[in-house]
Amino acid sequence: MSKVEIYTKFTCGFCFRAKALLEKKNVSFEETDITMGGEKRKEMIQRAGGRTTVPQIFIDDRHIGGSDDLSALDRSGELDALLAG
Repeated sequence: MSKVEIYTKFTCGFCFRAKALLEKKNVSFEETDITMGGEKRKEMIQRAGGRTTVPQIFIDDRHIGGSDDLSALDRSGELDALLAG
């Protein structure tokens, strides 16, 4: 199984949607809450090529993007292959 990381904020609806999709697929993920900013937010921006919105999702250190990007991968059938490793 692939390593999945997701940067989120507490009140983010897109974050909830992305996590719900991963949970539906029985995928465990490491969540980093950046609601308060700080070093983890800076880390996310650097890893995400300057993107500042949440969620930012990574699968095996590959930047996937946000919730819409994750959903698009699922619709195209590519997400399952990425998650399988």
